Amino acid sequence: MAKKITSREEDYSQWYNDIVQEADLAENSGVRGCMVIKPYGYAIWEKMQAELDRMFKETGHVNAYFPLFIPKSYLSKEADHIEGFAKECAVVTHYRLKNAEDGSGVVVDPNAKLEEELIVRPTSETIIWDTYRKWIQSYRDLPLLINQWANVVRWEMRTRLFLRTSEFLWQEGHTAHATKKEALEETKQMINIYAKFAKSFMAMPVVQGLKSANERFAGAEETYCIEALMQDGKALQAGTSHFLAQNFAKAFDVKFATAEGKQEYVWATSWGVSTRLMGALIMTHSDDHGLVLPPKLAPFQVVIIPIYKGDEQLEKLSEVAMKLQKSLEKKGITVKFDKRDTHKPGWKFAEYELKGVPLRLALGARDLENGTIEVARRDTLEKETYQIIDIDVKVENLLEKIQNNLYKKALTFREDRTFKADSREEFIRLIEQGGFVYAHWDGTSETEEKIKQETKATIRCIPFDAQEEHGTCLFSGKSSNKRVLFAKAY
Repeated sequence: MAKKITSREEDYSQWYNDIVQEADLAENSGVRGCMVIKPYGYAIWEKMQAELDRMFKETGHVNAYFPLFIPKSYLSKEADHIEGFAKECAVVTHYRLKNAEDGSGVVVDPNAKLEEELIVRPTSETIIWDTYRKWIQSYRDLPLLINQWANVVRWEMRTRLFLRTSEFLWQEGHTAHATKKEALEETKQMINIYAKFAKSFMAMPVVQGLKSANERFAGAEETYCIEALMQDGKALQAGTSHFLAQNFAKAFDVKFATAEGKQEYVWATSWGVSTRLMGALIMTHSDDHGLVLPPKLAPFQVVIIPIYKGDEQLEKLSEVAMKLQKSLEKKGITVKFDKRDTHKPGWKFAEYELKGVPLRLALGARDLENGTIEVARRDTLEKETYQIIDIDVKVENLLEKIQNNLYKKALTFREDRTFKADSREEFIRLIEQGGFVYAHWDGTSETEEKIKQETKATIRCIPFDAQEEHGTCLFSGKSSNKRVLFAKAY
């Protein structure tokens, strides 16, 4: 029987939690605020990781790995950076345990206090720039284009699986350049890569733009982002790319000799996406029946389920199913043939619908006689019977249609929930209703903070494609030359 999923209309938050749990994606761990990513969920993350890694390498980046622990003094070197992360840091103070004298268990050995506390990395700029000082001497060493796949810790009080956990997985790129122009080009290139990935693989439309000063990454001069709209009308920041200027180079004294022999500080960027993309994927496409996955990120794109009575029928169906499986796999399609005798076909149908498998193929004894097979689409829940001859071509076409349909559906939803506000009252009403709201803002941090306090809406970004348009800030009455994007957000 299908597991019960709370409807989105009834309780959106519980609907999300139900899907994460019932689709076997992740669960809470014994460590408060941390999660266990289960095999099916991790398989989706691996797909994301593989595609992003390929895109990074195609643009000249290479992978490396840097320590989990950062000396506290490193974080003190960049004032804005430490201020941005100070409240989220986990600190290691001792290096040894010992048995308690009363036999009650282990205790921290007070004689094993570290001379300098270590921070469990919330992000790696400081440890990486300390390393880059040793690697960069000359213009010949630039650009340095490095990415790492890692875990980070940000001590969160209110956690939600994938969306906000104390420990999460991500990639973080850190690059060094000889000129400001090169660093800015890198920053923009990477946010474009994230936007391309979101569209082409996640089937998720995003708005690209510039963060306001209040929302900027700690220690950056500019932050670019991609923002997506979830089905509850809240925005989700899905990726960021930061122009760090020479801030970290100056903090860690990273200089290079130019071709003319002058000593100059390098220019820097950092950029990253995390397992938060899993939350974005779930909330962009899933429905009240469970998870819905775009074919390009599904752990397996097709499941074949035999419907049989007795071993003899199963043997005949298995022969046909395995031939079909091989034919599909030759086309690069990932397939699972589920011939388990521990569950009935109806149970399997419900299970794979819940897990969001894009296409389900059902094959029974009558199908063998008629040379047919039943195909069910997860995105539309439509079922149709096709001739099994050339079904591999049909499946290939259907997977492409599903990928495109999911993007179009998400884009239509976003367009229907995107508004312009021309008065304070209209802005408050639209924000409360949920969705993206374009409105004029006077450009000051004070007004931005006032809007946040009064409406819980934040400036998600100043869109790259924002047109010059004279207007008046809805909250201060001061002049504005373009609209920015507001929304309540995760």
